[in-house]
Amino acid sequence: MESFYSVLKKELVYLHKFKTKKEAREKIFEYIACFYNGRTIHSAIGYFTPNQYERMFCQAA
Repeated sequence: MESFYSVLKKELVYLHKFKTKKEAREKIFEYIACFYNGRTIHSAIGYFTPNQYERMFCQAA
């Protein structure tokens, strides 16, 4: 989890100046849902992205 927060800060938080908390929440959600879960592979789930793994899990059920 700590490495995730590090990546989030480096790739999003430190690069933007958010005007409101609402804007920050929206951008962070967008980053996680669209970019991080869609493009970042994880060794713990067989080197799939979280989105790929979720689709495989749902298809198997």
